[in-house]
Amino acid sequence: MHIKQILFSFLFLVSLAITAQSKPDSFINHKVKKKETLYSLARKYDVEIEQIEKFNPLIKKIGLKRRMNLQIPVYKKPKPIKAKKLPDSLAKYLVKPKETKWRLAYRYGITIKQLEEYNPQIISGLKIGQEIIVPKRMESETLKLEEEFNYYTVKPKEGFYRIEKKLGVEEADLISLNPILEKTGLQEGMVLKIPLKSTGDLKIEDDLLVEKKDLRDSIPENSEITIGLLLPFKANEIEFDSIEKTKELLKKRNLHTLALDFYSGVLMAVQEAGSLGIDVVLNVLDTRNDKDYIANQLDSIHWKANDVILGPLIPANFDIVSLKDSLSLIPMVAPLSSKPVTSRANVYQSITSSDLLRKKMFVYLDKVLDSTQNVLLITDTLNRDIEDQLYARYPFAQILRPEPEGYVVPDLIDSLLVDTLINKVVFESQNLGLIASVTSLLNSQVSKERDVQLFTTFRSNAYDNKNISIKQLGNLKFTYTAGTFPYESIRSKEFDSLYIGSFGNFPKREALRGYDVTMDLILRWAHKKELASDSLGETEYIESRFNYSPNSSGGYVNRGFYLLQHRGYEVFEIKK
Repeated sequence: MHIKQILFSFLFLVSLAITAQSKPDSFINHKVKKKETLYSLARKYDVEIEQIEKFNPLIKKIGLKRRMNLQIPVYKKPKPIKAKKLPDSLAKYLVKPKETKWRLAYRYGITIKQLEEYNPQIISGLKIGQEIIVPKRMESETLKLEEEFNYYTVKPKEGFYRIEKKLGVEEADLISLNPILEKTGLQEGMVLKIPLKSTGDLKIEDDLLVEKKDLRDSIPENSEITIGLLLPFKANEIEFDSIEKTKELLKKRNLHTLALDFYSGVLMAVQEAGSLGIDVVLNVLDTRNDKDYIANQLDSIHWKANDVILGPLIPANFDIVSLKDSLSLIPMVAPLSSKPVTSRANVYQSITSSDLLRKKMFVYLDKVLDSTQNVLLITDTLNRDIEDQLYARYPFAQILRPEPEGYVVPDLIDSLLVDTLINKVVFESQNLGLIASVTSLLNSQVSKERDVQLFTTFRSNAYDNKNISIKQLGNLKFTYTAGTFPYESIRSKEFDSLYIGSFGNFPKREALRGYDVTMDLILRWAHKKELASDSLGETEYIESRFNYSPNSSGGYVNRGFYLLQHRGYEVFEIKK
C-alpha cells in the first residue's frame, strides 16, 4: 500500500478513538503542584490538554496556578483498534512545548512540506501533546538547534546564488554547515543553519530568519491621504534679511534645525509615496513652539479635513492638539519625543517607551543569566529601584555600588570578577562620566582567562558620546534593547544617496525619523485606512520598527524594538 494511504488509515482510526472520548466516564480531583504544567498533566492522566481546559474554564482566564483544584476527566478506554502498522522508516512523536514545524523539520532532516505530508492535521498548526509521525531516527542522528546560529527556510526556486545575494553566505559555507546539501541539494521548505551575523535584510523571529513586512507591496489603486504636519520651524524668529545671521542660526542644533531636518525626511517619504502611486496632500503648520498660537490656529483652520495628524514634536504642544474635541476622531501620531504624551483614544505614541524596552530586556536576561555564572550588578543612586528589581530576579548576583563621587574602585571590580566562570555585568546608569569609567574598567578585565559581558536594561543617549569607546563596547559584547537600529544598513545607504541628491548633505537622525514615521503612516493608511490593524503586523524602515497595539490607559503605543549586541566595531541584532 502507498505510504500516504497507510498514513490516512492511521489518522482516520486515531480520529475515531478521539471522538469516542468526547464524554468523560468520571473525574479525578487534582491539586496543582509546583512546576506542573498542562503538558505534564495531560501526559500523567493520558488526556488531551483541550479536555483539561474544557472542564476547568478558569485556566483560560488566569492560567494554570499552583494549588488550583482541577477536575481531570476520566474516559473509558475503547477496545483497541488494530491500526495498520507504520512503515519501519517512520515513528510516532509527541509535540513538546515551543516546538514548531520548522524546528521539527530541521531536527529530522526533512522539509516542512514533507512533515505536513506525513501529518495533514498539522497544516493549520501544531498543538502541544499532539501525536505526529516523523522519520525514524536514532537520537544521535537528529540535528540539534544551536544558539550561535540562525536558521532559514529555503523558498521556491531558490538556489545557492540567490541565497548568497540575500544573506551573504557562499555555497561552500552553506554546505559546510549543512552537509545534507551534498546529497539532496537545495529543496523548497528545507531548513538551513546560517551564521549568526548573516541576516541580510531579514529579521529574526524565534531563531528563524523571515522576511520583513513591507507594505510597499500590492498598494491598493487610487490610494490617497491628507496629512496635517505640525512642526516648530519658528520662522517668525528668523531674520531673513540677514543672510549671515540666518546661516549662523541654522548651523546650531536647535528647534529650527531639528524641525527642518525632520521635515526633510517627511518630504522624502512623500516623494517616494508618489512614485508608488499614493496621492499625498501635506498641510503644514509652523507651531512656533507657542501654545497660544497653536490653539488659535487650530480654531481658524479647517483641520478636520486631515486623515492623520503628525506632530507637534513637543509633548506639551501635542497634548494641546489632541485635546481638541473637533479632532478627536482623527489619528494623531506623536513622532519624535520619548517623553510620554497624554493617552487618548486617537493618540499613537510612535517612540517605543523606555519601560517597554526594560521589560523586554528583563525577558532576555531571564534566558541568559543563571547561578552557574558570576553575575554582577552595578547601579548608580538614580537606579536603585532597578537594582531592587534585578536582585529580586537574580538573588545569586553580587551588588557593586559606585562611590558617592560617581566612580568605581578598580581593585573592587578586579576582586569581584573571576577567571573560572563567565562574568556577566548588568550596569544601570545614564551618567556619562560613570559610563565611560565603568566600560573602560570592565574592558581592562577582558583577557583569554577572563570573559566579561556587559548588559543594560536601558541604553541612554549618553552611550552615543564620543568619549564612549565603540571598541571597548565590542570587547564587552555590550547588549541592550532599543527602539531604533543606530547603524548603517543596505537600505540606509540607498536612502543616504537619494537624500544627498536632494539636500546636499547626509541625513541627520531626525531626518531618518521623519522619513520612517511618515512612510509608515502613509502605507498603513493606504492599505487599511487605519494605523493599528492586526493584519498589518510589524513594519520596519531605515532604523525604526512600528507595531501599534492598544495602550491600557487609552490610545496606542509602538511595541516594535531591537535586541542589539556590539561585536568588534559593529552592532548586530541578536535573538530575542
